[in-house]
Amino acid sequence: MTTYRIACVHSGSAKAAQSFTELAGRYDFLPPEQCDVIVALGGDGFLLHTIHNYLSLGKPIFGMNCGTVGFLMNDYRLDDLPVRIEAAKEIRLLPLAMEAEMGDGRVEKGLAFNEVSVTRHSGQSANMRITIDGVERLAKFVGDGLIVSTAAGSTAYNLSAHGPIIPLGSNLLALTPVSPFRPRRWKGALMPHTAKVTLENLDPEKRPLAATADFMEVFGVLSITIGEGDKNGATLLFDPDHSLEERVIAEQFTI
Repeated sequence: MTTYRIACVHSGSAKAAQSFTELAGRYDFLPPEQCDVIVALGGDGFLLHTIHNYLSLGKPIFGMNCGTVGFLMNDYRLDDLPVRIEAAKEIRLLPLAMEAEMGDGRVEKGLAFNEVSVTRHSGQSANMRITIDGVERLAKFVGDGLIVSTAAGSTAYNLSAHGPIIPLGSNLLALTPVSPFRPRRWKGALMPHTAKVTLENLDPEKRPLAATADFMEVFGVLSITIGEGDKNGATLLFDPDHSLEERVIAEQFTI
């Protein structure tokens, strides 16, 4: 069996902190900069933070659920951690790259492994033009906002907005409306993962927009371009009997 140098980080919740103490009493942990694998203890939100915080290290991440839903996490168990890491299945995730032109002339950039959402930032509905790969697809969308989601993120905010669940490996992105008013019956679109989506604010003075890439937020968006990044991917590790692909499929049959 390969001997892995393991780092462990936790969300700070009582459950995660207790789990960290238990694990640290059994395994010798190193700082993330010196490890082969990072173990993350918390929920899905903390896993996203861990991905972003340690992205530059290029280390695979093995999450264990010490939160609530834990869709992206393995079960927490104290025993056999090195054995589980050895047997784990790798999933490579590529983020969405967001580039937003702001009302004050700034350009804000961010990465999102779940989704980029563009939503109204006032009591007025958002009015946006939708262009995909340079072709105008909707001259005017009116509603609360729009979500561009990865396959890994399709069961999160995208699903709560009635967007489609996307199987991993399908090479698709989802464009999902949030409370659409016009076109009233438009349900969104599936796009190839190579698509570049540009959303333009048609009325920035009266109808300001906010954009969120995972947990990065910017306000006063004039236009935003969203597309899959070709760098900065993250590797997640999953127990073979608890694969992310299986959970994405099973979620489609959850009633």
